Amino acid sequence: LALNEKVLSIVKQFEEKKKLIASICHGQQILAAADVLKGKRCTAYPAVKLNVLLSGGDWLEPEPITTCFRDGNLVTAAAWPAHPQFIS
Repeated sequence: LALNEKVLSIVKQFEEKKKLIASICHGQQILAAADVLKGKRCTAYPAVKLNVLLSGGDWLEPEPITTCFRDGNLVTAAAWPAHPQFIS
């Protein structure tokens, strides 16, 4: 999905209009590819940390793994244990 131009275009449009963007696990690779993480505080599955940092995002450690983070219109979590907080 991170290589799909239509997906990236949709993500960019959401960011431009400041619509809510929610991403969990490896989904942040799409956000990095869409170049919407610059200056945003977020988390992801730990293997995605480098993608977040290289795209200009500010990495937040997912401790505990059930934690979600919000920065403006962006909501992120690291993995499925955060689902209850993610959808609340």
